[in-house]
Amino acid sequence: MKAKEFDTKFDEAAEDIIDDLDITTARRVNQEAKRINVDFPAWVVESLDREAARIGVTRQSIIKVWLVERLRAEAANKPLKSDTASGTL
Repeated sequence: MKAKEFDTKFDEAAEDIIDDLDITTARRVNQEAKRINVDFPAWVVESLDREAARIGVTRQSIIKVWLVERLRAEAANKPLKSDTASGTL
């Protein structure tokens, strides 16, 4: 199928296009996982574990969520509540 035919089929929503896609080779750009190691003091790990348990997620999940929130806030140049309350994190 040519791209123009695919676009027309998609735009008209006449039929499902999923069968026309090879999703076995699909990937999300800039979403590939890259493993890193970070050392935290024991009290930080304990605090992360308590907060993760409180909201029902894993330690890794809470770290990811908080880092993404912070990066998005920085990118938008918007300070987080903790920045304005104490001046630092």
